[in-house]
Amino acid sequence: MASQDLSGGRYRVADLDFTRVGYGAMQLAGPGVFGPPKDRDAALAVLRTAVEIGIRHIDTADFYGPHVTNELIRAALSPYPEDLVIVTKVGNRRDAAGGWPRARTPVELRAAVHDNLRRLGVDALDVVNLRMGGVEGPEPGSIAEQFGALAELREQGLIRHLGVSTVTAEQLAEARSIAPVVCVQNHYNIAQRGDDDLVDDTARAGIAYVPYFPLGGFSPLQSDALRAVAARLGATPMAVALAWLLRRSPNILLIPGTSSVAHLRENVTAAGLELPADAIAELDAIGG
Repeated sequence: MASQDLSGGRYRVADLDFTRVGYGAMQLAGPGVFGPPKDRDAALAVLRTAVEIGIRHIDTADFYGPHVTNELIRAALSPYPEDLVIVTKVGNRRDAAGGWPRARTPVELRAAVHDNLRRLGVDALDVVNLRMGGVEGPEPGSIAEQFGALAELREQGLIRHLGVSTVTAEQLAEARSIAPVVCVQNHYNIAQRGDDDLVDDTARAGIAYVPYFPLGGFSPLQSDALRAVAARLGATPMAVALAWLLRRSPNILLIPGTSSVAHLRENVTAAGLELPADAIAELDAIGG
């Protein structure tokens, strides 16, 4: 019997057909996104289950672990389904203490792309996001040198499509003047609404917007408000937060992460969660 598709529909960009509910592989690495998982078999099971329930959008980076999530993805899913879109990112590395130093010179970016190619076991990467900014969010300044280096690798056929992460609207415009951009990955959720205009602008341009930290940056009062709505709907706060994002704009794609099959299934219930008008009004007010 065919598996039930819980992927929340599709969003097409260029020749990519993303499932709107994807999976973020970051949490498959060890504590602090460093080292191997405690249970490798469980990590492989999460990836395989994601594909079984219809997810065709996996987000990763070779600096998760480092190298751990890409190696797990290859072990679990290679040979890959033809319609699977694997999105990776470059712009950071890991040091021996588990830190996240920047790695954004053209030489470092080229090396990172080749690391991703090798560990994922592919001839070309579906999407590579250029990770800019810092822990607190985007930082002003030109990204032309960095994005240009990736655009050259795209011209060489090593990357099919390019994206950007933790960027301003101005940096997105600069990137688009160099090469096509298929996705933007920034911090955005019910409480953190600074990218409202960028969500709408990317929707008009046919660019996917992929929010990270769907529950990040909430104040205690905002968390209480979300929990109250979730309790009334008989759902988890995560499912409600993800459902709100799916409803916010058709170009929003989700990449919730977990190391548990049970939590994976809970997260994807957001795709089928109906938010009544009164709940939407309460949720909208959280970021007001």
